[in-house]
Amino acid sequence: MFTEVLVALVIGGLIFFLVQRSRTQVLKTEDGWWGAGAPPNGGEDITIHAFKVTTSDDELKDLYRRIDQTRPVPSLEDSQFHYGFNSHYLQRVVSYWRNDFDWSRQVDKLNLYPHFKTNIEGIDIHYLHVKPKKVPEGTTTIPLIMVHGWPGSFYEFYGLIPLLTEPSDPGDLVFEVVCPSIPGYGFSEAPHKKGFDSVCAARVFHKLMKRLGFQQFYAHGGDWGWLVTTNMAQLEPKTVKGLHVNFAPPSKPGLPMALSIMLGHRFPKLFDFTDFDIQRLFPAMEKLVVESVKESGYMHIQATKPDSVGRALNDSPVGLATYILEKFSTWTSRDFRSLEDGGLTRKFSLNDLLTNVMIYWTSGCIISSMRFYKENFGKGLNQPHSKIPVYVPTGFACFPNELIHTPKLWVKQKYRKLLTFTTMARGGHFAAMEDQEPASIQSVSCCLSPSSPQPCSAAY
Repeated sequence: MFTEVLVALVIGGLIFFLVQRSRTQVLKTEDGWWGAGAPPNGGEDITIHAFKVTTSDDELKDLYRRIDQTRPVPSLEDSQFHYGFNSHYLQRVVSYWRNDFDWSRQVDKLNLYPHFKTNIEGIDIHYLHVKPKKVPEGTTTIPLIMVHGWPGSFYEFYGLIPLLTEPSDPGDLVFEVVCPSIPGYGFSEAPHKKGFDSVCAARVFHKLMKRLGFQQFYAHGGDWGWLVTTNMAQLEPKTVKGLHVNFAPPSKPGLPMALSIMLGHRFPKLFDFTDFDIQRLFPAMEKLVVESVKESGYMHIQATKPDSVGRALNDSPVGLATYILEKFSTWTSRDFRSLEDGGLTRKFSLNDLLTNVMIYWTSGCIISSMRFYKENFGKGLNQPHSKIPVYVPTGFACFPNELIHTPKLWVKQKYRKLLTFTTMARGGHFAAMEDQEPASIQSVSCCLSPSSPQPCSAAY
């Protein structure tokens, strides 16, 4: 009897230790230096500088000269967007870009919100910092960092910012929004050394938020922003009060995921699968393998030899636009591959699409943005962050046309405090830029911690 009790106590203690260890496990990281050469003697410059987006006649003349010298190639008959961006429609986009698109006007639009730069770990970090103009009495603003991905930019969030900082309903939450550019993207300086991955970006953004005076804050991310903000939650779970993501591919598939793929079609209730889950996941070979292969060729290139194709894209504005805008077509809806115009203007305006392209063109950041794939995938798929669960309160927005469908069961494997899983009525990969109607912001305050009235995240 005594032996049995002793064994039970030992096993119980071991289980308790393992559970407690997993709950307190945090991601480890060390400071880096990404500037050119060796770090200078003395402390880090923590100065924050105002920044404005600018343009010039010389910049536009160079752009137009390169556009005028492009060499069109006809698309195959009846190919639509199945072979990539349709050349016939591309000529229309290029003509609009060359003759009607007003970059100077878009620069003024970009400067509607205050931009800043500050040097962190040797590189200049660009960010927007938008504070509410009016805060209702008795209301506390909620600090929120929003992180973009590829081939997007901080501009993706422009339509959402006023809905978060200037809500129409006095009872709505009021956010103070920070939108940084990932180093190597947009107007953030590119790292000068190898190895800058998502964990490095997460560490840099933590330093940015602390420099702005935020000891605690909320975070949202999609695409690479999903991984960067997830890493932020893993690095400092007590600093990130809540996390919201709208993209969450499984980082380390486990037994529950494997079983759900094998048995989920036949026993959907066993895995809490909805009809929509079944529609997006099965047949598994077609939906999870073949479809992924169709849309991931770019990833293999960028994860292995980004500089080769990047050099060509950096020289040709038409090539750059083709490469980027094709993603805004097929990643918004797979059905758009069968349209002559790729459905581009069904969800976006050409002005917004070309503004995003111009951010890449004028900053010359396409190569450094693509290197982010190399830095992350080049270290393998078994990195420490892939093994560590997230215990920060989390909300997930499931958009029906997202590239990778992630059912609730899979999301919960990584995000152990998943408070909300919201199935959205419409939207694809670039949800923030695609759908900016007030109705799509309803879940801004839906993710609430059971132990606190504070919101855990912002959602669309």
